[in-house]
Amino acid sequence: GRVIGVDMTPEMVDKARRNAENGNYKNVEFKLGEIEALPLPDSSIDVIISNCVINLSPDKKKVFREAIRVLKPGGRVMISDLVLLQRLPEAVRNSIEAYIGCLSGAILREDYIRYMKEAGFDGIKVLEETGFPVENMTGAENVEEVAASIVSIKISAEKKRASRP
Repeated sequence: GRVIGVDMTPEMVDKARRNAENGNYKNVEFKLGEIEALPLPDSSIDVIISNCVINLSPDKKKVFREAIRVLKPGGRVMISDLVLLQRLPEAVRNSIEAYIGCLSGAILREDYIRYMKEAGFDGIKVLEETGFPVENMTGAENVEEVAASIVSIKISAEKKRASRP
């Protein structure tokens, strides 16, 4: 198999390339790009793994459409991300701490799943859901209440296979 890593910063792509070279990994490739416009051909990828970055995108619908575009029919995604069970108070959404902690871009769990469905994903399954640690919340009033509205999910889905005539 082959692994393609995509990152939006030249520094991370360079670091990944150095690490691959130092580890003598020959089946990896790294590309500079954004998750809203993946630098990959249509229907070229078997599996996408994403670890807590979709919540950082201001256009999550576009991210899911891009994932569908690059996946082969029957291709799968495995995502770990932060979602909300209820809307965060405005003071938290607009805080620098929430931005740094990857919270200010998180959306409601049902919206996240709906965006995946709208993009064309099938067989969407939430495999795991864990609470957000209170100790990661700083600068917010009602810390326990705010933390209780944030969960980390692991979710899988697939691109529908082409129907046969």
